[in-house]
Amino acid sequence: MAENNEKEQRSHTIVIAVENRSGVLARISGLFSARGYNIDSLSVSETEDPSISKMTLTVRGDERILEQIYKQLNKLIDVIKVFDLTEGDFIDRELALVKVKTLNSAVRQEIMQLASVFRAKVVDIGKQSLTLEIVGKPSKVNAMIEMLRSYGIKEMIRTGKIAMAREFNQKK
Repeated sequence: MAENNEKEQRSHTIVIAVENRSGVLARISGLFSARGYNIDSLSVSETEDPSISKMTLTVRGDERILEQIYKQLNKLIDVIKVFDLTEGDFIDRELALVKVKTLNSAVRQEIMQLASVFRAKVVDIGKQSLTLEIVGKPSKVNAMIEMLRSYGIKEMIRTGKIAMAREFNQKK
């Protein structure tokens, strides 16, 4: 039975429109932690309306867990609307900054060529490292990071995924 449950678990992309007030993020993350739900990715930003923020969360779970999350989120006062983008057509992006070891100019050139293939930007060059900005679908960011591992990653930081429904999908 546990094997079936693991197979049903999948990644869900949830966007939550909330009042842009102090403490909202803490209440929402507290809701997840109190129920033992892990947030795989989280990004929060003010929207075109400064009184509203949007949170993009990536969580793993089956349909039952997602339904519980949805109901609990909608009970929070500061939550305006919850969107599950998983089933629809949506745009998602992520950003990573990756500092890679460059032992010599040949290695630096290889990394710069790889960056060109992935359309990554070189944002800093040091004597022993190169820092790249990688933007794209999470799968693209993951692929580039995997390619860079063989050179030696000195430091890395990633944003959470951001997502928005495509125009024809917004009526859901």
